[in-house]
Amino acid sequence: MHTFHLLEEEMTITLKDVAMLTELPFDGDAIIESSQKPLNGWGQFISERLGINIPEEALQGRRVAPLHKSMLLIPWLVRIAGELPEDATNAQIERYARIYLICLVGGFLFSNKSCENMHCMWLRVLLEDWDEIGRKSWGSACLAMIYSELCKCTDPKTKQAGGPMFILQLWVWEHLPTFAPICPANSWGPEEPLRQSAYGARLIGAIMRLTSLDGYRQHLDRKEFNEITF
Repeated sequence: MHTFHLLEEEMTITLKDVAMLTELPFDGDAIIESSQKPLNGWGQFISERLGINIPEEALQGRRVAPLHKSMLLIPWLVRIAGELPEDATNAQIERYARIYLICLVGGFLFSNKSCENMHCMWLRVLLEDWDEIGRKSWGSACLAMIYSELCKCTDPKTKQAGGPMFILQLWVWEHLPTFAPICPANSWGPEEPLRQSAYGARLIGAIMRLTSLDGYRQHLDRKEFNEITF
């Protein structure tokens, strides 16, 4: 279910692809967290670690709340964070960084189909041990979620997919070059070191060659072996 069958060969995205395209770490500890809520509930868990007052309706588990059951509403968290003041204290900066990371992980890397809600189990990874976050194998976690979403996409009734689909898009552009957009001549300066390392960063600001689903399908049907990069 994770393999793409072409006219003459088959191929799939690997951990090496994820590492090269994104620079996400892949050799750290596996991200394995329980989805079971803490003893005092997720509302208390978030409040203690972020210093945020969770609305009463959230603590009561109402569906309209920013925190319902085990799902956290990301736009609400963004509004809570606001803009970081120029004279921010170290505590404010740390809280802002934590909220930013929560939104990045829950709303981008491991988002659901709505891209607005995230499961609170990710908060255990991001809030319990701040110093260990960078030592986790985020690359393998992203690949695992891509595989999981691809499995769901085998159901004809499925119309959308969650997770880090941007990585799959970068992978397609890399191995099927005729699908890839026209890359700009980016030259990242020393003030942007992260963009220099990730292989996929060279596609920032790229111009798309194809713009319609029919165009992609026709192009894929005519794909020849020498047009594929293995």
